Amino acid sequence: MSMNVIVRKASDGEKRYMSLYPTWESEIKEFNWHYDNDETCLVVKGNAVVSFAGRSVELNPGDLAVFPKGLDCVWNVKSPVLKHYR
Repeated sequence: MSMNVIVRKASDGEKRYMSLYPTWESEIKEFNWHYDNDETCLVVKGNAVVSFAGRSVELNPGDLAVFPKGLDCVWNVKSPVLKHYR
């Protein structure tokens, strides 16, 4: 099964919508993660590189990212991250 992560800049409407959802924070660290469900997140602050299946994506403030259910990845948080997620 091919796993793909979508990352793009969020529109103002998407930022307002995502602000209604819970937040998650992480200090600088590296950790393995598995997505049990699809997740959409909006990065509010910080920077991270998420690696999966020989590829990686970089997340920065204002990025909207979609992670598919079943994805195994490694988060490398380069500067403390705050994100909204659903």
